[in-house]
Amino acid sequence: MEYETNLSADRRQAMVRAGLWPNRIFTDYFDEALAAAPLGVAISGADSGTGETVALTYRELDRRVTRIALGLAALGVQPGEVVSFQLANWWQYIALYLACVRIGAVANPVMPIFRQRELRFMLNFADSKVVIAPARFRDFDYAAMLQQLRPDLKSVRHVFIVGGQGEQSFERCFLERAWEKEQDAAALFRARRPDPNAVTQLLYTSGTTGEPKAAMHTANTLLSAALQYIKWVRLTGSDVVFMASPLAHQTGFMYGMLVPVILKTKLVLLDIWSPAEAARLIEAEKCTFTMASTPFLADLSSSEAVTREAVKTLRTFVCAGAPIPGVIVQKATERLGIEVLSCWGMTENGAVTIARPGDPLEKIFGTDGKAIDGMEVRVVDADRRPVAPGTVGDLQARGMGSFVGYLKKPALNATDAEGWFDTGDLARMDADGYVRITGRSKDVIIRGGENVPVVEIENLLYRHPKIQEVAVVAMPDARLVERACAFVALKPGETLTLAELTAFLAAEGMAKNYWPERLELIDAMPRTPSGKIQKFKLREVAAGFGAQPG
Repeated sequence: MEYETNLSADRRQAMVRAGLWPNRIFTDYFDEALAAAPLGVAISGADSGTGETVALTYRELDRRVTRIALGLAALGVQPGEVVSFQLANWWQYIALYLACVRIGAVANPVMPIFRQRELRFMLNFADSKVVIAPARFRDFDYAAMLQQLRPDLKSVRHVFIVGGQGEQSFERCFLERAWEKEQDAAALFRARRPDPNAVTQLLYTSGTTGEPKAAMHTANTLLSAALQYIKWVRLTGSDVVFMASPLAHQTGFMYGMLVPVILKTKLVLLDIWSPAEAARLIEAEKCTFTMASTPFLADLSSSEAVTREAVKTLRTFVCAGAPIPGVIVQKATERLGIEVLSCWGMTENGAVTIARPGDPLEKIFGTDGKAIDGMEVRVVDADRRPVAPGTVGDLQARGMGSFVGYLKKPALNATDAEGWFDTGDLARMDADGYVRITGRSKDVIIRGGENVPVVEIENLLYRHPKIQEVAVVAMPDARLVERACAFVALKPGETLTLAELTAFLAAEGMAKNYWPERLELIDAMPRTPSGKIQKFKLREVAAGFGAQPG
């Protein structure tokens, strides 16, 4: 596949000249870790469904990566072609990405929550050639879903199932066959080595136009963000990384997968979130660092099963995904003794602003940090002029970690000639450069750190035979920060319940995390004189609902 990116020669030269882009690929760092500590544990984790636990050394992981890479190449996967994998936080995820890099393929991680509707679009849009998924995860049959979808997946040549049977078995194809005896691995990997500025990752982010967008990243954009993050947060090779945030989310990808390998240290994985199990793993594995969205921190700090003693090794928790209520940060700090660093970032840019270790509590509690080295942020007015400190405006970002465009949608890149990217967020910046996210200009709800594509939900609900008009807005939630509330005007004589509405979305194959969690029936939508729905009025109403049942 040919990729149309916005990566200019000027940006490449500027980033290299500034010492921000390493001009290396991820397997370079993996090879260094392998050489330095072949018997050191690279990954420790378990499959919650099967109960199978693994603790792979760097040498063992390398052997599996080699077989997977050679297997993919033998199947005909070419440089630049897309390999999609919908996996939980398991070793296979990391091995697959390393294998893709080995042969120059493009990795497309897909969140496990997605179902038929989302997958059909994502896999077709990316022209995926190979798809890997679990047999089952969280009591859902992924193999059956993909079998049902297969006739609609025009570009897919192969589907493999982790824990599957027969010819579709991931283990049978990639692990049980000694591919290294059939091919010259070293020669193939040298010939397939990708350029650091080639697209290496496609990661979907929910948009406001009714369809998700696939953000394109290179080795340079991903690795530079990880390298500067390590310096900013003051991580070292003695740290042990704990990751419960999905690896298919940019948080998990960059800071749960890239960072441990760069540090040549151990990654501890949790595939189904449980504060008690998280505390057990942190204690057993002596984890020192993690990064996740607000609900993870809220659960960890409020759970009676989590004691200060159990998490005493956990030095730093970087909390991102949505503005963090100061009370949660304070509770985690006081009850568990964890240093919490607030963070704001995006799929398109990685972590952009972070509080620094040792920052005053008012900066940690009351802001989302300041721009990490190598990134810049500014707050501008409608004319794109910087505003005074403390003034709310549109937040823009640029720098080393900025993506190189949206797949097949260059018109939506929202990056100007100077490299400034319109984040879609509203913010204010203080005199010290610390920002606070105050809202979003984009019509997106952030539920537990995950974007909920409002327009997509609305477009689908407009197809419901009872619905005349619909508008989906955020309502506050103490744990997840936001949940979705659907305001609905019905056709004359109709009635509708929340159960009916969610059953409709389930039948349409929409991910459960996207379903509205409150239904509010109204006679008519508030509108502007030009006829546009005044969502701000609906948000004002929804602000009073909280997490009350609808």
